[in-house]
Amino acid sequence: MAGLWKQFQMGGKMMWVILFWSMVTIGIIIERAIYLYGSSINKDVFLATMQKCILAGDVAKAVKMCSAANAPLARIVQAGLVKVNRPDEEVQAAMDEAALREIPKIAKRTGYLALMANLSMLSGLLGTVVGLITSFGAVSGESVDPSQKARILAEGISEAMACTAFGLVVALIGLIGFAVLNGKTQQLEDDINEASVQVLNLVVTNRQKVNLTA
Repeated sequence: MAGLWKQFQMGGKMMWVILFWSMVTIGIIIERAIYLYGSSINKDVFLATMQKCILAGDVAKAVKMCSAANAPLARIVQAGLVKVNRPDEEVQAAMDEAALREIPKIAKRTGYLALMANLSMLSGLLGTVVGLITSFGAVSGESVDPSQKARILAEGISEAMACTAFGLVVALIGLIGFAVLNGKTQQLEDDINEASVQVLNLVVTNRQKVNLTA
């Protein structure tokens, strides 16, 4: 740990900027992971349950199960089921309205991870350039002992490389987090699209059954 802190100090002032980007990146990853994986339900099991309830004409039970699921997919389907005694167009409109509320929450903030990765990498490169300018400026000074120039230059380059390395590490974390969470986001959106269409088709094709118990 002491060695890591020493390397951090060697990187100069830009290391603190990169540290800030790293904290923002990790915070977004944790918050999005908790929300996305907490909002995930087994689509196939959910659809099988909805199909069973709708075919049996027990829409009230289907609505209760959607409430208990407490997930974006379930809330969108629930919005349509509570309108089941209305025309098909109103059922579809209710589900579309609910989807417009839920889908932005799913995709929220994930895109910032790519931005944080770029900022971290560019901050590391900026720290490297600044460090090299400072090092070469010190070496070129007339007051510097010629026998010490090589050591000063080596230390300056080492400091610059430490900044680059830290920036790249944070960028890698951000890009990996973006890839994983973006994939999960896309999966949830695909499940919502598929499930909402299937439930709507079930309601339309079994309109007589659901109307009898609506």
